[in-house]
Amino acid sequence: MCIYKTKAKMAVQHEIKSQLAKLLATEDLVVEHKQVPTAQFNVHTRVLTLPLWEKATNDVYDMLVGHEVAHALFTPDQDPPADIPHQFVNVVEDARIEKLMKRKYMGIAKSFYRGYSELHRGDFFEIKNEDIDTFNLADRANLYFKIGSFLDLSFSDAEKEIIDLIGKVETFKDVEEASRVLYEYCKEQQEEQKKKVADIDSHQQVDVKLEERPNLGEDTTEYEEEEKEEVEGKSPQSPQMEESADSQPSTDLPDNLEVQTAQSLEDKLQDLINSNGIDNVYTQIPDVNLDTIIASNEDVHRAIDESFDAQQVAVDNRKGDELLYMPKNIFEEPDADFVQFKRDAQKEVNYLVKEFECKKAASAYARATTARTGVIDTSKLHTYKYNEDLFKKITSLPDGKNHGLVFILDWSGSMQYVLQDTLKQLYNLMWFCKKVHIPFDVYAFTNEWRRRTQEEYNSKLTEHYKAEEGMICVTNDFSLMNVLTSKVNIKELEHQMLNMWRLAYGFNYRYNVYYRNPDPLVLSGTPLNEAMVALHKILPKFQKENNVEKVQCIVLTDGEANYLPYHKEVDRRWEDHPYLGTRNINPHTCFLRDKKVGKTYKFQYGYHQFTATLLKNLKDKFPSVNFIGIRVLANKEGLRFARMYYPEGCSQYQKIERDWRKTKSYTLTEAGYDAYFVMSSNTLAQDDEFEVAENATKGQIKKAFVKSLKVKKLNKKVLGEFISLVA
Repeated sequence: MCIYKTKAKMAVQHEIKSQLAKLLATEDLVVEHKQVPTAQFNVHTRVLTLPLWEKATNDVYDMLVGHEVAHALFTPDQDPPADIPHQFVNVVEDARIEKLMKRKYMGIAKSFYRGYSELHRGDFFEIKNEDIDTFNLADRANLYFKIGSFLDLSFSDAEKEIIDLIGKVETFKDVEEASRVLYEYCKEQQEEQKKKVADIDSHQQVDVKLEERPNLGEDTTEYEEEEKEEVEGKSPQSPQMEESADSQPSTDLPDNLEVQTAQSLEDKLQDLINSNGIDNVYTQIPDVNLDTIIASNEDVHRAIDESFDAQQVAVDNRKGDELLYMPKNIFEEPDADFVQFKRDAQKEVNYLVKEFECKKAASAYARATTARTGVIDTSKLHTYKYNEDLFKKITSLPDGKNHGLVFILDWSGSMQYVLQDTLKQLYNLMWFCKKVHIPFDVYAFTNEWRRRTQEEYNSKLTEHYKAEEGMICVTNDFSLMNVLTSKVNIKELEHQMLNMWRLAYGFNYRYNVYYRNPDPLVLSGTPLNEAMVALHKILPKFQKENNVEKVQCIVLTDGEANYLPYHKEVDRRWEDHPYLGTRNINPHTCFLRDKKVGKTYKFQYGYHQFTATLLKNLKDKFPSVNFIGIRVLANKEGLRFARMYYPEGCSQYQKIERDWRKTKSYTLTEAGYDAYFVMSSNTLAQDDEFEVAENATKGQIKKAFVKSLKVKKLNKKVLGEFISLVA
């Protein structure tokens, strides 16, 4: 029989079978595939654990999954009766749930038939060359309801009544009653068998002793008397007699009743498990403490102001020749650059506001409802002969949802030369939010803030959560700096935006500026995935504080982040207690499990896929949130990045290739985000102002004009798609 398959094929099927289980159970069961001896379902926690049946065929796997899902659907969360052995209850309960499962899903009967057929051919019940008629009724009942179609089973009249009783059970109370009847019958049958065995043993002993009696001739009378006494138990058995009795075949019966066929099936199913395989690992998102993770808006700008003010004071105190090489205002150039950008950006901001209002109105009108009133429309009275609708109508527009925006800004070292251009996109969106009264918060992720501001820098940093085995690990140096927020007034917001502009300008022109950026805000690594973990707490907090229904979460980044490890207990011989360390994620065997959502997610290979898994979990947990990505890339990286999601030559890739060559931008919908806008860093840096020299030729004027329109078209395309999502 073919009951074995390759590991590669089954590795794909595990996820498929998980979805099958969820569909059959009509709920988001937590499905785990682990190195366990048998399938099990916890009716209390709603966790279905399936062994890693690496050698099971598809039919057997479907049958086993269907059986366990039947437990999930029909077995109640209560303890079985204590006076009945579990195996007996399980025989009856298996018959009930499989009957109900076939009744609910008629098509699954074929899976049960094929699955049990293969198990029978593989002798999983270990009945080959056995006389089934000698089995107790519980074993024969188990065989009857599982593989009865392939066997010729016979029952007495009394046994048929019990089999019929088992076949009619509908509730778990019926199961308890039927299993009790089954158990009592088997116990009575066992007692009768023991009596028969005892009688047989007694007769065997008499026969043996008569055969071994010596030929004593005239002296036999005395021996017969002794023999009689021994048979009646009046004298102990001689050693010779003990030896003779032991030589006879044993007919003893076990004291405890068991369902051997059920145990055999359980043992044989374990043979389908790959004993040398690596166990699956199920991780979970930690419950992080935002008080330790978030650097407040006030603290961030206090650090910036103190640093910048101190540097300007130092310049103001310089005298004589020291001023020859330094302007009086060390921030003159970045401040002027910011003022110019703000003035030029108003056109883009006004465009965003106009698009938002138009699309919001169109959306509301599309959802409008019309109701007739009891007031006659006098303008229609002249049409009474052919028009029955003479009443006035009222069109009701539904109230729009309250919106809010949460920005996650990449504060890594690779952003050095594109951070200022990224801020341009961010500021456009912030000014838009201010004009349409949408609350927002901007967080920059970093590994440097806590290291450079906390007293624990030279010791141990405060932990963000209580670590437990299986939790995704977030390092203690991770921080989210709340760099900008709508909670402050307009004047303070403008000041904070200027601060951020100075920082970005200083990174971009670090050798040509007269100031140094504060140490706590230096660029760091890319803890993007840590930020995804923190969003589990940030998003509901933001919704509650701002009383908003719909949230847009925008992530602005230029690269991928590393996998996050997970906590793992390790036994170390020199310690009495297990050490809680960390272990790297293995995409082949590691899963992310969210019990609140009721879903399990398989990690995939590739840094971008790890982030996509975290995003998928966030989207399932917060369905009212749109997750939007803005990715900044160099020109040469645009198509390489697209090949991470689409194979070269497919229709999606060809469209992306055309868009990139034409506009240096494209939009992805397969990256975990609701929309992922990919933009060239060179394009972001381009000025969209139409400027030409006084003596420019017609050709130069035309070229400059086309270039200006192209940049404006790009900005409006990207921003327009963004507004469509918001509206």
